[in-house]
Amino acid sequence: MGKLTVRALRAVLVVVLVGTVFVQASMVWALATDPEDGSLPLTPLRVITILGVVSVQVALVCVWRLVSMVRRGTVFSHAAFRYVDIVIGAIVAIALLWFAVTALNAPGQREDPGVTVIMGGIGLAVLGVALVVLLLRMLLAQAVARDVEAAQMRDELDEVI
Repeated sequence: MGKLTVRALRAVLVVVLVGTVFVQASMVWALATDPEDGSLPLTPLRVITILGVVSVQVALVCVWRLVSMVRRGTVFSHAAFRYVDIVIGAIVAIALLWFAVTALNAPGQREDPGVTVIMGGIGLAVLGVALVVLLLRMLLAQAVARDVEAAQMRDELDEVI
């Protein structure tokens, strides 16, 4: 992975992290100061938003750590699995939180249930992203196994020579 790519990805991660902190602070402020007007259950939506932002932040930190491992050439190790597993968990948490938002929004959509169906589809798509990352984790596991196997063969070859 080139230096420019790493810097660009890290810049994006920083911008997104700063944005999530801003959204999180805004939601906490609104939770503390802005009363509900009765049209929507705002308190649960704000709490879900805060939890969703925390999940995004956790995933961002793990991606940062994985990028650091790629830069150092240590991503093909068992230490990378911890970060990938946390990213998968964060994505699943985000999907579950989205389903909670969908459930909270559904009673207001009785006349137009299409919105609820679309929101449910978005939740399924987010779960699909988690499955793609799980697939990538399996590829990482194969690469780590091959790397370990190659190291063992090198050691055996060194003994023979």
